[in-house]
Amino acid sequence: MFEPLLEAGVVKRAGRGRPRLRPEMVVADKGYSSNHIRNYLNSKAVRPVIPLRSDQGRDESFDREAYRERNKVERLINRLKQWRRIATRYEKRVVNYGGMLSLAVVVLWL
Repeated sequence: MFEPLLEAGVVKRAGRGRPRLRPEMVVADKGYSSNHIRNYLNSKAVRPVIPLRSDQGRDESFDREAYRERNKVERLINRLKQWRRIATRYEKRVVNYGGMLSLAVVVLWL
């Protein structure tokens, strides 16, 4: 599911204009550290920021600073999962679930 997910996503630009279809880099955990995923990202000119598993050796080009920014996303997901409706997905329709997500984010922001 990695390739369809990356193909479906877009990256919004800071100003006006069409969204970009490719990100500059993909930050993921060790579960996505496979040669297939790395080769796919390199073929699309996307820089992988994925740590290698212990059985894969060492990667000298790994960007630790970019990987540490992943912590912010993990903490946001953790705080959103404290809402029971979001964690268990009571809402079956995408529109209703998106509304609950929007409400949770607004409450967290306030």
